[in-house]
Amino acid sequence: ADSQLLVASSSFTSDIYKPLMRKNKASDKELLWVGRIVVLAVTIVGLIIALSGLAEDANGNPVNPWAGNIMSMVENAWGLFGAAFGPIVILSLFWKRFNYAGAISGIIAGAVADIVWLVLFTSTVTEAIIYDTDVYEIIPGFVVGLLVSIIVTLITKAPNDEVTKIYKTA
Repeated sequence: ADSQLLVASSSFTSDIYKPLMRKNKASDKELLWVGRIVVLAVTIVGLIIALSGLAEDANGNPVNPWAGNIMSMVENAWGLFGAAFGPIVILSLFWKRFNYAGAISGIIAGAVADIVWLVLFTSTVTEAIIYDTDVYEIIPGFVVGLLVSIIVTLITKAPNDEVTKIYKTA
């Protein structure tokens, strides 16, 4: 949790506050205080989300169990991240022929497949619309992203020699 708070803080401070809001004129001391304020703000938001899941209806059932379960949110976020970017990372490291069109289409297809699976075939966010398979959405999302990346790469233009020189032959 502390690592995630520090990542959120440093990302905001160095990627948004310093270059966009202060036009690179913020002092180190100012950036330190902005980072601390962001840590506090993110902590409060997380606490509110967690506490919102503690509310119960008249029968003792959670009113909003998903909002109260931060781990479910993290799991869904990592599922989406892995389905969208996992195949692209692997293919870009090991396949010389892999190209931009394959990467973009794989990211989109993996993300869409992950979200569709999450909504239709799992009961994480709401009851499954079709059937609860208990299969983590990253699996079908990853497979779809991988297949779409490969197919689109094969039907589009190969990268030029400058790009393929990056790869060393073993």
